[in-house]
Amino acid sequence: MSIKRKIVRFVKIALKSIGILLVLFIIYFIWDIRMPTPPIDAKYSLAQYKRIEVAPNHYQVGNCWLKKNDYGIWEMYLEGEPYERGLIYGVLAKELMEKQEVHFVNQINEIVPNRFTLFFLKMFVAWFNGDLDEYIPEENLTEIYGVSQSFSDKYNYIGPKYYRILNYHAAHDIGHALTDLSLVGCSSFSVNNNLSADSSLLIARNFDFYMGDEFAEDKLILFVKPSTGYGFASYSWAGLTGVVSGMNEKGLTVTLNASKSAIPTGAKDPISLLAREILQYAATIDEAVSIAKKRETFVSESLLIGSASDKKSIIIEKSPEKMDVFDSKQNSLTCSNHYQSGAFLSDSVNISNINNSDSKYRFDRMNELLDKKYPITPAEAVDILRNKNGLNDEFIGYGNSKSLNQLIAHHAVIFKPYQRLFWISTPPYQLGDFIGYDLKSIFNDKKHPIFTYIDSLTITADPFIQTDAYKKYEVFKKIKQLIHKSILLNTPFTLSKTNEEKFIKTNPKSYITYLVLGEYHQNKKNYQEAIHFFKTSLTYNVASKEEEEEMIKSNIKTCQKELKIE
Repeated sequence: MSIKRKIVRFVKIALKSIGILLVLFIIYFIWDIRMPTPPIDAKYSLAQYKRIEVAPNHYQVGNCWLKKNDYGIWEMYLEGEPYERGLIYGVLAKELMEKQEVHFVNQINEIVPNRFTLFFLKMFVAWFNGDLDEYIPEENLTEIYGVSQSFSDKYNYIGPKYYRILNYHAAHDIGHALTDLSLVGCSSFSVNNNLSADSSLLIARNFDFYMGDEFAEDKLILFVKPSTGYGFASYSWAGLTGVVSGMNEKGLTVTLNASKSAIPTGAKDPISLLAREILQYAATIDEAVSIAKKRETFVSESLLIGSASDKKSIIIEKSPEKMDVFDSKQNSLTCSNHYQSGAFLSDSVNISNINNSDSKYRFDRMNELLDKKYPITPAEAVDILRNKNGLNDEFIGYGNSKSLNQLIAHHAVIFKPYQRLFWISTPPYQLGDFIGYDLKSIFNDKKHPIFTYIDSLTITADPFIQTDAYKKYEVFKKIKQLIHKSILLNTPFTLSKTNEEKFIKTNPKSYITYLVLGEYHQNKKNYQEAIHFFKTSLTYNVASKEEEEEMIKSNIKTCQKELKIE
């Protein structure tokens, strides 16, 4: 046998052995991360719950129900033991949850189109979250297990249903920690006493979490009367048992604002489940702080807590390593995406976040608008959340993350904790009507609870949605998404010079317009054109130093190298 053949044979045997070892490793790996079923009450089973269609888009299981209101927002009421609640949740919202999972998986497939990369990403997440269940309270695990029974079998190749929904609860945290996706940042504030129009506590927030337009189509306000703890309401999407914006029957509120995180080394309690635990079991700020102290999280987050009994708001600032509480000691409190408490003021990560992101700019803009509008009514709070300009009312283009209203919000909310009033935004973004619910009626009036929104509380839609500028922005957003998709997925897409000029006219004062065109031409290897558009983008108000350096100036240098320009 020739030396060449011997080498080829050796390589084949080696590759075969490596392949066998890899398969064995994957089998062991998947087996090793298999999560145990949480303890469940055998008296409850999926088969015993039958959904009744009361009317179109209105379903009932026992005393629990799901219906769509006139604004297209789904309203759900749940009661009972944790596993029972979970099972009923899944039966009522089966199609909504399946739809959300389709949108979620499609978005992931767009972000990571390469199957090989996607496979190893799946393996990483499986390893990273392998002990996730050890950090989550048993009640939450049991409820999530109940919900998961109604999830689709379509994505079992990703993982078992229970394992998938647990990971979906941690998806916000992983995306936040690894890519700072959530730093397209949320903004929130509270006012009290002389700064509030009726002298009682008022809290407002934008939830700027974006997973694509389809993911935001079906929003859900959830009313829960648990077997233990307090009744509460939260606003998010179907399948999430955690909380991102909510208020309980005692007038305690919770909203989440992401902050800059270091890359974590392992999974802990997902932040939305910590917020849920606080909402269900805390009536005061001290009780909320006590719950937050005993849970480990793996991302940095600010939890703005409002309390009717304490008549004030504070911010719980939590990272994987430490926690502190920020109390402004004043009648206003502002929160964006950086920390303000003593424990974090000198942290290099927090200092970098303040200096290089858009967080401080939005923080200052919130305070500027509050100063102009004191004392604040709910309607004026909504006006602040909808504001699209920069500091000193400078118009900085639509969609700029320096704006409080970045035109990407999944939702916005207003709370009046003492009165137990809870307003939620309706589409698009936070521009539609804000509709109000009375939690006193829902949780305290046992004979005649009113679960639907109250017409007299409605705050009318932003007139902006009727303007040509809004219509142009929607066109701008679609073309921007097509350009990004073509770059990311290498799909064919071409802009003629005429359409390029039309695109510019849809949002001419925004740096994003020219940045996107720079990326488009760079991808087409039109480096001179790309440099022109990148340099043009720098003449407008760029959202952050980080973006200016890493996404614009860095790309200019890359294009210049291709053209051999010094």
